[in-house]
Amino acid sequence: MARSYPIVGVIFLTFFVISFLTNILGPIIPDIIDGFGVSLTLAAVLPFCFFIAYGFFSVPAGFLVERYGEKAAMTGAFALASVGALAFAILPSYVVALSSLFVIGAGMAILQVAINPLLRVAGGEAHFAFNSACAQLVFGLASFLSPQVYSLLARGSYEAHGGQSAWVSWLLRLSPPKLPWVSIYWLFAAAALAMTLVLALLKLPSVQRTPDESAGTWHAYRALLKRRSTWLYFTSIVAYVGSEQGTADWMSQFLYRYHGIDPHTDGAAAVAYFWGLLTAGCVFGVALLRLFDSRHVLITFSIGALAMLTLALFGPSPVASMAFPAVGLFASIMWPTIFALALNSVPDHHGPFSGILCTGIMGGALVPLAIGAVGDALGLRAGLFVLYLTLGFILSIGFWARPLVKNATIRERSSRELPH
Repeated sequence: MARSYPIVGVIFLTFFVISFLTNILGPIIPDIIDGFGVSLTLAAVLPFCFFIAYGFFSVPAGFLVERYGEKAAMTGAFALASVGALAFAILPSYVVALSSLFVIGAGMAILQVAINPLLRVAGGEAHFAFNSACAQLVFGLASFLSPQVYSLLARGSYEAHGGQSAWVSWLLRLSPPKLPWVSIYWLFAAAALAMTLVLALLKLPSVQRTPDESAGTWHAYRALLKRRSTWLYFTSIVAYVGSEQGTADWMSQFLYRYHGIDPHTDGAAAVAYFWGLLTAGCVFGVALLRLFDSRHVLITFSIGALAMLTLALFGPSPVASMAFPAVGLFASIMWPTIFALALNSVPDHHGPFSGILCTGIMGGALVPLAIGAVGDALGLRAGLFVLYLTLGFILSIGFWARPLVKNATIRERSSRELPH
């Protein structure tokens, strides 16, 4: 099939919407606690409901996409997300939020499974790596913008309506006056519905999966689950996503509780810069991975993340405000490095193995919940000590990983090309 730039554009837009919906949970945690009068643990149940959906749906989504195709799966996924967002926008309560986020999470899990093979076909196999990198930049841009939009809407109730744009005023009128931040879920519902209609009208290419992209068989999953390396790398993904979401979800509440920083302004900005630095760091990380063994890079960046976490938890207000986002900079290379080490450490069944690894995204459910539970018992600062465990486990990967294929570096290539 010839490359289709319009389809690639729609896929990039899909990445943008996925990220825009996914990474809003951190900034709204303080509002959830104040607006619904819940504890830290109950507040953490909300991201738990969202990310646990990945654990339930990542593997079944692979079979669903193979049976019904990308178009049906993606259209249905955005329809689910639209219903979930609309339900909470209309009935903003804690109980509704639980089911709403689970439904949205299920839709996002299906989209994550369907979208990469489609990008390979629509953009051309030879351009897949470049297009994937561009997609991650789009994903990161949405992660940066989402908290900024939240900040604009959450501050709406404190500003004169005459100073607001028409769309902000309109969204705020649809939401309870005491819960202006709920208005962002009207925006989510509209974005997901628009994507549903676009995909329903669009003719998408047929995807012929390579063995690595196939969902595999139950026999392959059973074989993989008998391997110690499978469980180690699954735990690694749990640890990474847990670290990422645990930091993003709780930094605004920490800055508010210990330093009095407004979660609608500087708190939201800290979350935005966390995602921004996480995205920007990927560029720097790619350069380092061309120079050094990926395990050594992972060790260095893990130590950097642990150092920034320590400054964030124990430093004064200005230092904490900068150190929390800086954790994102050092976390930037962790996901691709861990995933590559994992896939390069098994000789077969890469497609099913990828499905198992993606199930580890449920770490975004488990770790923030653990932080909230410890935080209720011992204080939020003590709760965030959980991140020392998850980041420490990521650090350990650099010592025990034994990939069958190492990442190619410029030094190795130069040594091979030297005459002997």
